[in-house]
Amino acid sequence: MAGSGTAHLRGHDDVVLRVEHLVMEFPAGRHQVVHAVSDVSFDIRRGETLGIVGESGCGKSTTARNIVQLPPPTSGRVVLDPGTDQEAELTALVGEDLRQVRPRLQMIFQDPISSLNPRRRVRDIVGEGLHIWAGGSDDEQIRARVDEVLDAVGIDPTVAANRRPHEFSGGQCQRISIARAVVLEPEILICDEPVSALDVSVQAQILNLLEEMKDRYGLTLVFISHDLSVVHNVSDRVIVMYLGKVCEVGGADTLYSAPAHPYTRVLLASAPEPASTVDESESAIGDEIPSPIDPPSGCRFRTRCPRAEARCADEEPMMRSVGDDHFVACHFPSLG
Repeated sequence: MAGSGTAHLRGHDDVVLRVEHLVMEFPAGRHQVVHAVSDVSFDIRRGETLGIVGESGCGKSTTARNIVQLPPPTSGRVVLDPGTDQEAELTALVGEDLRQVRPRLQMIFQDPISSLNPRRRVRDIVGEGLHIWAGGSDDEQIRARVDEVLDAVGIDPTVAANRRPHEFSGGQCQRISIARAVVLEPEILICDEPVSALDVSVQAQILNLLEEMKDRYGLTLVFISHDLSVVHNVSDRVIVMYLGKVCEVGGADTLYSAPAHPYTRVLLASAPEPASTVDESESAIGDEIPSPIDPPSGCRFRTRCPRAEARCADEEPMMRSVGDDHFVACHFPSLG
């Protein structure tokens, strides 16, 4: 997290990915810059599912893409397997050095249909990474591996392998996308809103499948969504983002039962079935989200926050501990 609060989130020996002071800015016309991600830091622990939640435009998807260097961030560090023999600082790698590390991180995208090449057959889509990276493996070994992974995600390879993406439903295409991502046995799988484009009846199936893949292949998941109820059900820990900043981090159950930041309470109150710990009236926060080109001074949520005081405009809140593995960036958090 930003500033001195970053130190509160260190000290775990099982960190698989470390993000430090990540900044992403995009040019937006003459002398203007979009502050998409601003000084974001966090650790991802091996084997966990880390949820990242926030409304559209908060920077969660940009953060995910910065992790895999698509595109590289404006500044900051992303370190894979810090403190081990396999340590790789992704933000310091270019060209072939970065390419060699890419199989260790894979990504599932929001729109399952457009993320698959419509001209290629399913077997070729899933097996492409193996053909590039499998070294001495022959075609039969690759074919067997592709069949194994397709079967694991619930796609019959004897029926589907020679068909093209347009012949499948959105849910089936997302299963194929998951197969393509796990076929190289990555350490980390980043899921960028993997169910938001799917029918409600299919969402639960895909969420269950991701949990099965996590257990089967020993994955660490980063799960991005604007829906806090979905994130609560699948995540071990949750990061709440607002306008390019992290405002709260904690265990999924903790954030749902005892949200400390006013924005987290807004997200919970806005859900179709609000959490019992918040008042539905908290979902009414007035003005629309400010522009990331000219974000508010101090606390970025202050222009919509019912608790804002003069201090919130003058002083940016630092991340601080408010409980066991629970951190919040707010001058006036809800405690107890």
